[in-house]
Amino acid sequence: MADLNNYSILISILLTISIFIWRSLQISRAAGRRTVRLPPSPLRLPIIGHFHLLSLKLHHSFYKLANTYGPLIHIYIGSVPCVIASSAEIAQEFLKTHDLSFSSRPILSAAVLYLAYGSADFIFSPYGPYWKFMKKLCMSKLLLSRRCSELENEATEIREMIEEITRLLGKLDLSDYIWFCKNLNLQGFRKIFEQVHVKYDLMIEKIIKEHEVDRKSMKDDMGSEDGSRHQMKNILHILLDISKDDGAEMRLTRENIKAFILDIFLAGTETAAITIEWALAELINNQPILEKAREEINKVVGKSRLVEESDIPNLHFLQAIVKETLRLHPIVPITLREAIENCTVGGYDIPAKTWLFVNIWAIGRDPKHWKNPLEFNPDRFFGSDLSNLDMRGQNFHFIPFGSGRRGCPGITLALQVVQTTVAAVIQCFDLKNDNGTNQVEVDMTEAAGALTLARANPLNCTPVPKLDLLPLLN
Repeated sequence: MADLNNYSILISILLTISIFIWRSLQISRAAGRRTVRLPPSPLRLPIIGHFHLLSLKLHHSFYKLANTYGPLIHIYIGSVPCVIASSAEIAQEFLKTHDLSFSSRPILSAAVLYLAYGSADFIFSPYGPYWKFMKKLCMSKLLLSRRCSELENEATEIREMIEEITRLLGKLDLSDYIWFCKNLNLQGFRKIFEQVHVKYDLMIEKIIKEHEVDRKSMKDDMGSEDGSRHQMKNILHILLDISKDDGAEMRLTRENIKAFILDIFLAGTETAAITIEWALAELINNQPILEKAREEINKVVGKSRLVEESDIPNLHFLQAIVKETLRLHPIVPITLREAIENCTVGGYDIPAKTWLFVNIWAIGRDPKHWKNPLEFNPDRFFGSDLSNLDMRGQNFHFIPFGSGRRGCPGITLALQVVQTTVAAVIQCFDLKNDNGTNQVEVDMTEAAGALTLARANPLNCTPVPKLDLLPLLN
């Protein structure tokens, strides 16, 4: 609430200044100047641009603007030119037809500069040789590693920081968007960014040093009878190997490694947990769907063992539940790109350096493509043109993991974790709301001002065992 009050006060001050100097900053276009045909736009104010139309839930603000001005609009966030795509058709033009032109990401904020080591990571790095190398590495080695959990167990302290880091990365820091405020700490965020960065850096440095010792032991054991140990590598071991390899296509710095491990925690652990929480909340509010899912699991798996990852391909209704959860509650509600060259989309000119926001949240609720879009209904994915719909970015009315070059490379791993976990909870427990009130339904309010689409309030429920769990665990 304090963040919201501070944000409102600053916007009010800047709005007052903007109105005061409004007429003095109006400059007519030169007569012979080439006219750039930009997408429709609301009234823009000096200095703050369209900041006065935005809330801490950006996807909601963009959705409201799209309802008034159309699926492709142009705005200024402070002095930063942006376009917003809010329909499947427009998203396809940007992310498929012009994918290469929008393959980069801007350095989003001071939070990224501090927490991601100046975009030395993979998620926020601009399009170029380093990003291409890391993408190839992710697809060929890193996301195929089955030993991510060991790293997570060692870094319990880091996991406790992820929620705070995610929240900080989603902050609307006015200093990031108003050019003459770039070096000012208007809202006091940058001191917090620095403190969190130092805390994370100390933790990850300790873990890296431990893995360097472990890596040396593995190397020494390669010729021994226990030489098989060198095969048992987690992600951090692989990254350290590459950083020491003189023949590597690109040498990774220590900052690259630290930033990428942060990516793993942000894009792996935190996002999976958020999706599981939304899925369980929807099931509590829709008990018949929960029962139908349990019947399917009992039929396919039985009650004598726990559901396993290998069972998921046969649990079609369970898969539909996860799809429907991601449609209504996409992990990242807005995907961000930056134009690396001038191009034309939808008949409009999009200049280079323009930021592109694709409102995935709004596209998943578009009544043009989804019947009763606000209803949680997994059955919509059966017996219709949605029956073969996947989530890998080719069906642009359903892109919870993005699309194109910057689409999420960890889709398969994420779905394995989410689907198996949700299936196990359904199989083993009845779920009842337990929020300390007489309210039967779970509150589905979204959190404000975060990079991911988290819940405003943690899910509190009472799990009632449906099976005798001890024999299953043994």
